[in-house]
Amino acid sequence: MAVAIEAPFHVLAVDDSLPDRKLIERLLKTSSFQVTTVDSGSKALEFLGLHDHEDSPISAQSDQQEVAVNLIITDYCMPGMTGYDLLKKIKESSYLRDIPVVIMSSDNIPSRINR
Repeated sequence: MAVAIEAPFHVLAVDDSLPDRKLIERLLKTSSFQVTTVDSGSKALEFLGLHDHEDSPISAQSDQQEVAVNLIITDYCMPGMTGYDLLKKIKESSYLRDIPVVIMSSDNIPSRINR
């Protein structure tokens, strides 16, 4: 009798703060989620197989097993690419647009979130 093995729910956590990344990872792993962490929006796009200005997976990604991410949690305030910029790139991509994205911030300064 064949038993189907269900892949764990995979969360991509994006935050430039190492303590925040570790906290998110620890909280999600206690719920048996698979967690991948990266420290920038550009690294998140790279992990997802998307170039900064393209709508399709990078060619190297097609040679590897497809990365299945069920949810992206991203910090809003990061140097370079903000969480909002990352959200826009993901939603512009026909390849990634159906992945839910949660934007968060540990800053308690509402004026820094200007969108």
